[in-house]
Amino acid sequence: MATRSSSTRSNSRRSSENGSNRQRSERGSESVFGWGGGALAGAALGGAMIAIAANMGRKFAVQGLSASRGNWSESLAAEHEMVLGIFDKLLETEESQTKQRSLLLMKLSHALDKHAYAEEHVVYPSLREANSRVDAELLEKEHGEVKTFIHRLINMPKDSPEFLGVVAEFRDSVARHARMEEDEVFPKLRNQISDELDARITKEVNKAGFMMA
Repeated sequence: MATRSSSTRSNSRRSSENGSNRQRSERGSESVFGWGGGALAGAALGGAMIAIAANMGRKFAVQGLSASRGNWSESLAAEHEMVLGIFDKLLETEESQTKQRSLLLMKLSHALDKHAYAEEHVVYPSLREANSRVDAELLEKEHGEVKTFIHRLINMPKDSPEFLGVVAEFRDSVARHARMEEDEVFPKLRNQISDELDARITKEVNKAGFMMA
């Protein structure tokens, strides 16, 4: 009887030790190969925060050039210059550079969308308030023509012999639009409004540009 009892206790201890060893082994494996739910959630949150920070940094970088020019009319003129520069890069491409043309066209489309948003939501309403409704309506109509050109180029084969001709026509249209704004419309509006309203338009143009960057 004593022998059986001793044997039973010995087996029990071995079973208990084996169970503890398995638990330690499993915990060890988990610590090496798995992060666990809390760690995974923390990693996901950290990744999201990094993505948000990167996006904010990109927005500041995109809008920084325009905002650094100071007054709203000067920042919009800087955007005109940047857009015309993208046109010039497109005009330098060859028919075989279809990928480059597509990338530049995407960049051009985004730059024009961002620029138009600031003008249509801030500057043109200010023109109407300053009794320059005719100018506002003409400029908005020309923005519609810009969208037509963009749609046409996006749907055109990038190796088409007609591609650069449409780009050149588009550039001329945008350049005329920009000259009218910079030489006539913007100076006229600034002469009609107070310094306080001028500063507010600058703030709102920068805010609109940051939203769309």
